[in-house]
Amino acid sequence: MKQVFANMGWLLGGRGFNAGLSLLYLAIAARTLGTDGFGYMALIIALGQAITGFSSFQTWQFIVRWGADPDNPGVDIARAREATGFAVALDLLSFAGGTIASAVLVLTAPLWLDVPRDLLWLTFWYCVISVATIRTTPTGILRLHSEYGKATWAEAVQPVIRAAGAGLAWGLMPDVTGFILAFAASEVGTALALWWVAVRVQPVSLASVSLKAIPARYDGVWRFVVSTNLSSSLAVAGKQVMVLLVGTFGGAYLAGGFRIANQLGVALIALAQTISKAILPELVQSRSGAVEIARRMANIAAIAGVTAVVTAILFGREGLALIAGEQFTGFYWAMIILSIAGAVELVGASLESLLISAGKAHIAFLVRLVPTILALLFLEAAIDWKGAQGAGFAVLGSSLLAVVGFYVAIVNLKQFRLVVEPDAEGTDKAPPAR
Repeated sequence: MKQVFANMGWLLGGRGFNAGLSLLYLAIAARTLGTDGFGYMALIIALGQAITGFSSFQTWQFIVRWGADPDNPGVDIARAREATGFAVALDLLSFAGGTIASAVLVLTAPLWLDVPRDLLWLTFWYCVISVATIRTTPTGILRLHSEYGKATWAEAVQPVIRAAGAGLAWGLMPDVTGFILAFAASEVGTALALWWVAVRVQPVSLASVSLKAIPARYDGVWRFVVSTNLSSSLAVAGKQVMVLLVGTFGGAYLAGGFRIANQLGVALIALAQTISKAILPELVQSRSGAVEIARRMANIAAIAGVTAVVTAILFGREGLALIAGEQFTGFYWAMIILSIAGAVELVGASLESLLISAGKAHIAFLVRLVPTILALLFLEAAIDWKGAQGAGFAVLGSSLLAVVGFYVAIVNLKQFRLVVEPDAEGTDKAPPAR
């Protein structure tokens, strides 16, 4: 448990630093570009992140899962190098598929996306850069070796470049192109920093890059690969695709406002991802204590979530006015609804990680699938009913259904029932010997 809190300390410290600078460049962009210009920027960024999310694999999970020593807590260097080679091969596959997807989506964008034609080339190249700078593999190397401090320092490059780039764009190129170039530069800089740090911790051999070695050695590898990819794709659908569809159904203005409300109100989801990333290595390496770790983290998450929602209710309107300007204060209630959704995700993060650590990533995917599909299907009707607030309710409903599903899945898994169900004398049953 001490290691979990140490990991979270580094991750949360990095998140706090990133959040502070994020508010700075968000304020500069929103006030410089105005409602429509910021909406175009939001749609371009959402498209790039959506393509990246759908085409990439959660390779950090593969490295943590297959790079750990199966018999003792710690790292098996040979296994780690093999897992890293597999992850790099998947990244190359992601780049090829993502580039093709970028071309197709940008060519068809005038039919469904509220972005001016003169910004389409910029949109295409931003999408390609986003795919080329996928960085889950170096992140996985650092997490496997518990180098969370080094990862935090490397990831700090992103908000620093974005904030500096936003300042330069404001002074030299105060339009959508200037701010998108700042975002693209931050992606490249962060990827280079993470890879530079990661290869110093664990050198990567090109000879180990292979799509065949790991699947030939272990059963169920491709099922795990596909399940985690689909699960992350659903997470993207719940966020970036949601922004894109809000823009499709409501225009750039609504997309920009929803993006700001989402970024401020759903900052909790980033915290949820932090908890998930911090505890997954410990859940993998400490199977017998996995349920207890997940239970404690869920309790902590519930308290943090309630606190954050209350804070958003009390100070959210002033925060929107201060950061984005008075023209965005109409999205206050959307921000509140999204903050509640973030609190729900915060509680569910440890439950989802528990399923993945037990090799049940496919179950986690299925639990996410139905609520996400329902949210997307009802999104247009929700926007027609209540605008950005309606879109927020779609996100909240999806989050609630998913977290309930995670809990039900865990309760019904035999390996977890052995840990959490009391025996006839009222004492907990011991986990099965491994």
